[in-house]
Amino acid sequence: MLFRYIDKSKEVETIKQERTEMELKFLKSQINPHILFNNLNTIYSYSLEKPDETPDLILKLSDNLKHVLYESNAEKVPLSKELHFIDNYIEFHKIRTEGIKEISYTKNVKEVHHKIAPLLLITIIENAFKHSSVNSIIDLSLDVENSQLLFICKNDYLEQNSTNNNTIGLTNLRKRLELLYENKHELVIDKSSNFNVTIKLTLI
Repeated sequence: MLFRYIDKSKEVETIKQERTEMELKFLKSQINPHILFNNLNTIYSYSLEKPDETPDLILKLSDNLKHVLYESNAEKVPLSKELHFIDNYIEFHKIRTEGIKEISYTKNVKEVHHKIAPLLLITIIENAFKHSSVNSIIDLSLDVENSQLLFICKNDYLEQNSTNNNTIGLTNLRKRLELLYENKHELVIDKSSNFNVTIKLTLI
């Protein structure tokens, strides 16, 4: 009924844009506290079990919080900053899962001048750490070339524990991709053997 009374196309476009921005802010708000909560739990555990390694974890968390709270407010952020955040996040969890899980992370980035929507890939990475079984391998690969980003995450998973949380996180991710990368992305999820997620983005 609202659009029936709006004649100017610019006004319609403004309303659509404001709605999109509101949806994105809501979706990001679902991610940020979740990441912070998990990281704080890790630091608390280490302060009891491995206090000597706690300072390094706090520094990594501080760096990540800076990105999440201040640098990720824009619709797009420099690819270099987002990659640093991902690298730091993975290193953080390598410490946390040492002796429990094996992490293979390869990165081939030939272009760093692009921008990317913040906190997209972290949902996939966090699910891999959270839902893979003990003594398993988490295989992560990230490539950027010719304005195309390709990210692949492979891990086994515990079916009984992962369904609900994976569904929520991946639903969130799908919505953000549809809003920010309409006709410029591909998301493929294969659960035939392991939990394999492939995401392709056309970067600006």
